Amino acid sequence: MSAIRFDSAGQYYATSSLVLGYALCSSLLAVINKFAITKFNYPGLLTALQYLTSALGVWVLGKFGFLHHDPFTLDIAKKFLPTAIVFYLAIFTNTNLLRHANVDTFIVFRSLTPLLVAIADTTFRRQPCPSKLTFMSLLIILGGAVGYVATDSAYTLTAYSWAFAYLVTITTEMVYIKHMVMNLGLNTWGFVLYNNLLSLMMAPIFWVLTGEYREVFAALGANAGNWFEPVSFSAVSLSCLFGLLISFFGFAARRAISATAFTVTGVVNKFLTVVINVLIWDKHATPFGLVCLLFTLAGGVLYQQSVTGPPRESTASKQTGDENESDDDDEENEGKSVSGKHASV
Repeated sequence: MSAIRFDSAGQYYATSSLVLGYALCSSLLAVINKFAITKFNYPGLLTALQYLTSALGVWVLGKFGFLHHDPFTLDIAKKFLPTAIVFYLAIFTNTNLLRHANVDTFIVFRSLTPLLVAIADTTFRRQPCPSKLTFMSLLIILGGAVGYVATDSAYTLTAYSWAFAYLVTITTEMVYIKHMVMNLGLNTWGFVLYNNLLSLMMAPIFWVLTGEYREVFAALGANAGNWFEPVSFSAVSLSCLFGLLISFFGFAARRAISATAFTVTGVVNKFLTVVINVLIWDKHATPFGLVCLLFTLAGGVLYQQSVTGPPRESTASKQTGDENESDDDDEENEGKSVSGKHASV
């Protein structure tokens, strides 16, 4: 009996540790990425360093037997390339949005994705129209977002252009790309490896297209002999580290708890991100803007409740579980300029 109690207590503490680790990484990641891009103003290079850290981390951990990932093959890489391109664009626009706007603006636009996904599903994938409760939750999300934008004192055309670009790419990823990836048969860490390694290979193309390489070389020339800046190095290192950690804790927590509990944790993480962002610096919205943001998050909670119902049969249960897992995957991408998976960018 004591052995059983010991095992149960050990399982409880292990699960709690995983959930706590995921909550900490998820709630801090958007703020850390904002801090990193503020101190290291090269979004293309920053994301490339994150891709390198995640791909290398998965490969090293796989070599030591801490995880298993699918081997990298050219045939699968060709099939995976469209996914990697959309993932790269989502993370690239995400980073540039954080570069030009505050974290609250990012959360508002990220919270708009259920509305766009519902429209896209109904229009292009011939899915049924949303239920009344789902439709009401989407209207709350939209109303909160409109109120936030209308009172955003930090509004700039550049920031909102990146915000709309991010919305397009992340919606494309959620509606189309996931369904294509499911057919490749990759495990979760294989997905991380392919996503980040292919994105790392694409990074130099975007450095040239955006002209960022000129800014990097100009900065290197201007700071000749004094390239190491402790604050910038710490910010970038934290961003890369948390990008890798959120992949580990996200995958592990999803296996340890139910999809509903994982979704609730993700929603709580958004509120924690807002609180942390308000407490640590002045790069946040006005009080009324924060109220609108909370309305948007509340609409997201209501949306999750409206699309998560008790299964009526085994097939329905499986479908509900798949949908919840798909939603959870995107949760991890959200502050990301990272790492992990899907784009959860």
